Amino acid sequence: MRTETKLLQKGILKDDTSFVYALPYEEGKSFRVVQGYFSGFTHKERAALDFNMKRGTNIAAAREGVVVRVKEDGKKGGFNKKYRSDGNNVVIQHADGSRAGYWHLQHNGALVNVGDTVKQGQVIALSGKTGFAAVSHLHFLVWRSGGGQWQQIATRFQTSKGIKYLRGFKKYRNSKPE
Repeated sequence: MRTETKLLQKGILKDDTSFVYALPYEEGKSFRVVQGYFSGFTHKERAALDFNMKRGTNIAAAREGVVVRVKEDGKKGGFNKKYRSDGNNVVIQHADGSRAGYWHLQHNGALVNVGDTVKQGQVIALSGKTGFAAVSHLHFLVWRSGGGQWQQIATRFQTSKGIKYLRGFKKYRNSKPE
């Protein structure tokens, strides 16, 4: 049985099937998921996705909302937890109260400010390798408040091949379904 299924059954992971997210990059582009939900490397307890991207790649909002956090002053990154606080990020809150986070952005790589309203597909940042990151990539996750705690949410995405939960080591194109 897949890890996500086990965690859903135990109530540890909340599954969001009510909203279909856009891939967090520009239409026509495709990127490989190098770590999927609850994969064995650094996502053992995380409903997060890592997209393999070169530094400076445009990151797009996966869902419309309001920017509630921006950090872009971090300059360091590497595969050591001491760099965790250097991870640049943008967090967007959605109309239903859930939030999406975009991490490991390049130094001064945020293209939005706290309080900005963003549309789905709008370029919001540039990818990088700040914080706890072995390689340049985008770390993406969604969470919402439930029972007084924030809980991570596994999300579905619109891909060129339809609506899917993304899996590690697979490449996904951001375009309308075939």
